[in-house]
Amino acid sequence: MTRRIAVIVGSLRKGAYSAAVARHISKRIPGSETRVVAIGGLPLYNPDLEDGIDPPEPWAAFRREIEISEGVLFVTPEYNRSIPAAMKNALDVGSRPSERNVWGGKRVAVVSTSPGRIGGFGANHALRQCCVNLDMRVMGQPEAYFGDIAGAMDSDGNITDERTRATLERFATAFASWIEEGCRSPNMQKLIN
Repeated sequence: MTRRIAVIVGSLRKGAYSAAVARHISKRIPGSETRVVAIGGLPLYNPDLEDGIDPPEPWAAFRREIEISEGVLFVTPEYNRSIPAAMKNALDVGSRPSERNVWGGKRVAVVSTSPGRIGGFGANHALRQCCVNLDMRVMGQPEAYFGDIAGAMDSDGNITDERTRATLERFATAFASWIEEGCRSPNMQKLIN
């Protein structure tokens, strides 16, 4: 059975390293159909925009995409030792109102990228903290921090470094297993049926 995976990229920059890594992983997750869910056009979360009225259409469309997904792949750069504002806003939009949290129970994986050596460690863990709070099931291992990422790809965003390619391949396979394990659980069967 093909599993639906939403891919959320934290960087809005054209030619973003995290977008290139997301494309690479997306093509290698066995048994999956991946779809990048854009977050750049989401209005900032404001509860007043839902107070007894229909929410803004971009919020509703985003929530529908997450609801129909059986897994979520987050790929993010690090901004100021944390996640970009667009990523945090997407988490907030999906989690509100709290009784309709679309993230609850989703199997997710987190990847961070950086042109620096630390590999987005701060962003990775900040995002994981949000995911746990929102009741997502975060894949614990393998962890994925990709430092010096610019040196691992060509000018078109293709991953050329063999070690990086091999690591991404292992990560994609582990994520597919993580999602499949979750889809076999009775709680997930209720969500997807």
